[in-house]
Amino acid sequence: MSPIISVQSLDKTYEGGFQALKSVSLDIQEGEVFALLGPNGAGKTTLISTICGLVIPTGGSITIGGFDTQKDYRAARKLVGLVPQEMPTAPFEKVIDTVSFTRGLFGLKKKPELIEEILKDLSLWDKRNNPIMTLSGGMKRRVLVAKALAHEPKVLFLDEPTAGVDVELRRDMWRLVGELKRRGVTIILTTHYIEEAEEMADRVGVINRGEIILVDEKAALMQKLGRKELTIELVEPLGVLPEGLDGQAITLSDDRRHITYSYDAQAERTGVTKLVTALSQSGVRFHDLNTRQSSLEDIFVDLVKAKS
Repeated sequence: MSPIISVQSLDKTYEGGFQALKSVSLDIQEGEVFALLGPNGAGKTTLISTICGLVIPTGGSITIGGFDTQKDYRAARKLVGLVPQEMPTAPFEKVIDTVSFTRGLFGLKKKPELIEEILKDLSLWDKRNNPIMTLSGGMKRRVLVAKALAHEPKVLFLDEPTAGVDVELRRDMWRLVGELKRRGVTIILTTHYIEEAEEMADRVGVINRGEIILVDEKAALMQKLGRKELTIELVEPLGVLPEGLDGQAITLSDDRRHITYSYDAQAERTGVTKLVTALSQSGVRFHDLNTRQSSLEDIFVDLVKAKS
């Protein structure tokens, strides 16, 4: 099946010579939730803005639903909803009016039942007649989401959708993303909150310094690159590690009561048995063992460090 978004060899160089995107190639499949991760200045917003037609690329091509974003801009843009980090809205306009107006910008007929459904999903229905200027920052962010959904896009871009918002809105956004996915909407989000990617994404892409350094399914990524940590709780403080264990991925806590061992859970030999045996033979007594799987955040930090 053809991807709903296809980015091929995309470049963007701004006046002054700064290259924000470097030969980026990326395919997004219909109906998936794709999380784009990267540090500040990595190129996340530039990539999204270029795909949505807000930034003109220096080179390469983009298609959305088979439409070239340069040659068939209107057809491609009609398929896309964008929730930017910030966007000015008319302060005196009512919530319901600004959301309804956005639908009209795409040449679509009025559909009040849809607008009502969107506003209720985002807990905005009770404030539908409020001027935007009277809303809190979190509520204004909800209005941006409602505007992006008003024309029933097949693809929704969420650029840092929950940055700086309260926990309630973040949970509402997660719930909404799940519902949109069930309806078949393709969702691409950038986020600084790694737990959002872990919670919602099917696939994860990592961008750094304008280059895509990895794209993989979330589960496969964590399986291939994730490591496990074994923490051994000691009965008594330990002065130094037993002979032969120095130099390995083993650390002794500051209070000398915990040994931490990092290992590849997929390896044929993890080294756990060897470690426990060595401690027992050295007379080190322990009364508890705990393991922890690396999180997506751990993997992300390691990837960015390795490519820097």
